[in-house]
Amino acid sequence: MTLESLRLPEPRSLRAQVEQTLSAAIISGELAPGELLTVPTLAARFDVSATPVREAMLELEHRGFVEPVRNKGFRVTEVSDEALRQLVAVRQLLEPPAMEQLARVLPELPADRLEPLRAFAEQIVAGASRGDLPAYLAADVEFHLGLTALLGNDLLVDLVRDLRSRTRLVGLVAMLESDRLGESAAEHLVLLDLLAAGDAAGARDLMHRHIAHTLGWWAGNPETAEALAR
Repeated sequence: MTLESLRLPEPRSLRAQVEQTLSAAIISGELAPGELLTVPTLAARFDVSATPVREAMLELEHRGFVEPVRNKGFRVTEVSDEALRQLVAVRQLLEPPAMEQLARVLPELPADRLEPLRAFAEQIVAGASRGDLPAYLAADVEFHLGLTALLGNDLLVDLVRDLRSRTRLVGLVAMLESDRLGESAAEHLVLLDLLAAGDAAGARDLMHRHIAHTLGWWAGNPETAEALAR
């Protein structure tokens, strides 16, 4: 991965565009731990002023993705196995039960509430098939936050958003050379089917396995039945 291959997404605030682009590259492992990033280089690469780049880097520092290097810039941080395990543990406490609850209350919601989310699930699958990790990750965030929002609990949405924003998936790049990215992408469509069928236990269990990929495939590690069951 080189800076020359990075591209900004469609118009948002410049800071948000820079942050989204760099965040996706760091989350997926395209920008590897230890890589040095400088504000002038990034500003020139993206053809923007230094201000939105500096603001984006400070936000990435707050998320723990980069650390300042005196008189040099920012270095992409190493991925702490323990920190990742703690993030996954908290997500497992929140997201699978949320999907279980959603499967139970979904019949009370308008029948078309899942349709916009199916479009995001299809974008995730398409991103995986093209090897477009930024598109994959952007659609993944919209999908999961959109599902969580159906429960009507804004605090839960904020917590899930924060936890996902700090989760690193450095094995995604390696998954491009296998079928695993496509397999994990397809789980989003399966989850929608389970929710639509009112299968609360199935939705909970699938979400549990899906998050477990964070310590397995998405971290570049093999997966075992025992690990997925934790």
